[in-house]
Amino acid sequence: MAGQLKSASIAALVTAVLVAPVFGLRIMRDGFNNILETDWPFVLLSAAVVFVFQMVRPLLSRGTARLKLPVLPPLRASQHKWITLFVLAALLVWPFFGTRGAVDLATLVLIYVMLGLGLNIVVGFAGLLDLGFVGFYAVGAYTYALLYQFAGFGFWEALPLAGAMAALFGFILGFPVLRLRGDYLAIVTLGFGEIIRLLLINLTSITNGPDGISGIPKPTVFGLEMTRRARGDDVTFHQFMGWDFDGSHIVIYLYLMALALAVVTLYVSNRLMRMPVGRAWEALREDEIASRSLGLNPTRIKLSAFTLGAMFAGFGGAFFAARQGLVNPESFTFIESALILAIVVLGGMGSQLGVILAAVFLTVLPELARQFAEYRMLLFGLVMVLMMAWRPQGLLPMRRPHVELKV
Repeated sequence: MAGQLKSASIAALVTAVLVAPVFGLRIMRDGFNNILETDWPFVLLSAAVVFVFQMVRPLLSRGTARLKLPVLPPLRASQHKWITLFVLAALLVWPFFGTRGAVDLATLVLIYVMLGLGLNIVVGFAGLLDLGFVGFYAVGAYTYALLYQFAGFGFWEALPLAGAMAALFGFILGFPVLRLRGDYLAIVTLGFGEIIRLLLINLTSITNGPDGISGIPKPTVFGLEMTRRARGDDVTFHQFMGWDFDGSHIVIYLYLMALALAVVTLYVSNRLMRMPVGRAWEALREDEIASRSLGLNPTRIKLSAFTLGAMFAGFGGAFFAARQGLVNPESFTFIESALILAIVVLGGMGSQLGVILAAVFLTVLPELARQFAEYRMLLFGLVMVLMMAWRPQGLLPMRRPHVELKV
C-alpha cells in the first residue's frame, strides 16, 4: 500500500508540473499591458484525477486485465461481398440527402482515408516508420498547381502526373534510407518532409513562397466546368444539362470523386497485399534478415513500398489542391504527418478497415467538438495513450491467415 501511495503521489506531482505551464498560467492583453492569469484549480483537479486513477488501477486490473472491444463475427466471402456493395451504394446515395457541410466534411474524411491507406503500405505492410509522408502529399498538390500555372493543365491531365511525381520523390527518398531502420529512419523521413516544406517557402519564383498558388480550377465533367460562368465562350456543365446553377452540386461532385479515388486506393492496396510484393513487404516487416536469407531483395522491397505509398499521397495531394483552389506551405506541416500516422496506428497497422475507421474518427471528432479545438493535439495524445494501454494492436487489427491444431 505504501509503494502504491508513493507511485500515485509521484504521478500526481509530475502531472501538476506538466499541466501548470500550459493550462495554469495564461498571459492576457489588457490594452498596452500584459496580465498573468492563473488557473490553479484546473491544475489541482488534473493532479487529483491522476492520483485517484493510480490508486484504483490495481483494483481495476484484477477484474479485467484489458478492455476488450466487441469483435465482429466472421463473415463468409459471399456475405462480405454483399455488405461491401451495400455500403458503397449507401455512400453513393448519401450526399444527395445530407447537408452541404456534412458532405464537405465527408470529402475531407475521404482524403485522409486515401492518405492513411497510402501510409499503411509503408508503415503497416512494410514496417518502415515514415514521419515525412506529408512531403509526398505536398508534391502532388504543387505538381497540379504548377502544371496549371505554367502549362494550363486541367485536373484530369495533371492527376497521373501528380501521382508519378510523388512516386519519383518516394523512389529518390528510398535510396538514402535503405540501410536505416527504426528511429534513424524516422528522423531521416521527418527531415525530408521539412525540406520539402522549406523548399516550397523559399522557391518564391516558382511556388510564390508563403503566399502559395491560388485560382486552381475544380475538376471538370467531361471537359465541362461546374461553375456559374465558364472561361471564354465555353459552355458550363449546368448550361449543357439545362439546370439552374447550384453551389451544392460541385460539393457533391467533389465528394463522389473523392469516394472513387478512395475506393481505387483501397482496391489496389488490397490486391497488392495478395500479390508477391505484398508478401515480401510482410516478410520484411517481420524479419529483414530472414527475408534476405530467403532470397528476397530488401532494396527493391523498400523502394517499392516508398514508391507506391507516395503515389497514393500524390493523388490525394492533387485532389486536395483542386478542392481547396489554393495551396500554400502551411497546409503541409509536420502536424499533418503526425495525424496520418495516428490514423494508421489507431486503426491497426496493416488493417485497411481499421485505417478507414480511424480516419473517420480522427477527422469527424474535432469537428463535432469545436469548443475544444485548442486542445486538439492533447486529445489526440490522450487517445493514443489509452489505445496503447488497452488496445495496442489498434481498433481493428489485421487478421493474418493461420491454422490452429486441436490437441
